Amino acid sequence: MRIRTLPTALAGAALLLSGGAVLAQIEGGSRGAAPVDSGSAYEVSGVTVDVAGKTADAARYSGWRLAQRKAWVQLSNRLGGGGGLVSDGTLDSLVSGIVVENEQIGPQRYIAKLGVLFDRTRAGSILGISTYADRSQPMLVIPIQYSGGVGQAFEQSTQWQQAWARYRTGNSSIDYVRPSGSGPDALLLNAGQTQRPGRGWWRTILDQYGASDVLSPVVKLYRQWPGGPVIGVFEARHGPDNDLIGRFTLRVGTSDGLPQLLDTGVKRIDDLYQQARRNGSLRVDYSLSPPPEPEAPVIDDLPTDETADANTAVLTGGAGSSITVQFDTPAANAVSSTEAALRAIPGVRSAATTSLALGGVSLMRVAYDGDPAALKTALEARGYQVFGSGQTIRIRRVSQLLPPDLPADNVTTG
Repeated sequence: MRIRTLPTALAGAALLLSGGAVLAQIEGGSRGAAPVDSGSAYEVSGVTVDVAGKTADAARYSGWRLAQRKAWVQLSNRLGGGGGLVSDGTLDSLVSGIVVENEQIGPQRYIAKLGVLFDRTRAGSILGISTYADRSQPMLVIPIQYSGGVGQAFEQSTQWQQAWARYRTGNSSIDYVRPSGSGPDALLLNAGQTQRPGRGWWRTILDQYGASDVLSPVVKLYRQWPGGPVIGVFEARHGPDNDLIGRFTLRVGTSDGLPQLLDTGVKRIDDLYQQARRNGSLRVDYSLSPPPEPEAPVIDDLPTDETADANTAVLTGGAGSSITVQFDTPAANAVSSTEAALRAIPGVRSAATTSLALGGVSLMRVAYDGDPAALKTALEARGYQVFGSGQTIRIRRVSQLLPPDLPADNVTTG
């Protein structure tokens, strides 16, 4: 689906009429934001500081120092480390980043709400805990935003996708796979794809992004008037069938607070996904896994019948042969009678006419367990003349001969 505003469509038509190059739909423009990498860090958010200093920079530096100490105590208590403090030098080696959520800087005062990121491996070694995190299988995230009745994912850059890109997932038990919106994301991951339950195409998409399942967080934005309150209806959905995990509503007083509204919505949806994973309602849809390869057929060995006829035992001792038999077919009944005669020979597994020529010579394919010479001997014993040898033979019924001791002049004709 191609969505254009009127000026863009007119500009494209002007380029086409003037012989200029027209860019493809997936080229150019900004369709998303690269997600922050927070999988290797512990995060402590919402740390408030209010400090004074000789200068604004000194106050800010003191505030960050204080935030590190407060955040370490919270992290230590959360992970069972007892809440003990460490030196500022050690904290400097543990902290991998400071997230400014809100700050007010004065000439000699610094008031802020900060987030602190700690290196997972180093913090775990000091606290004496394992850094292993029990996380879900990789889940592909397709954030859908409805605004003005239009649903968008990566077709155009949306504030909902940006909120998911800046969300730090280090403390979440869900292993999110967050596309950046570049390349083929706009074509593969769109609002229409979340409504298609076909597993075959979903398998192709998930393999492309290295995921096992799909999550579709949805927000529907309702603006009361331009610049006024904004209501967001959030839905946590899962799987190719777009199953609903949970729903909630948030409201902000002005349009300027929309980023904060969406950030809060991302955190609440992440909590819903984690809760669903704990109670077992969020499970990987195994119909998205590749179908198993067919098992090899099992061939049972047949027991040997030791009481079988000696002649049959000799015939079945060798490998099976496929023999082409040429025979006369003056009428249709000659086909069935010849096939029946050959099937009656011990060792013949099948006899079927492959080429029929009424009034001429037809061809029959015979599957025989034994040497072709043995089949030739068996046919001669049943009154056939056999010409040729090997895999192709010619048979013909022997005419009824007179007894050798009966003179021809003693024969009377009726």
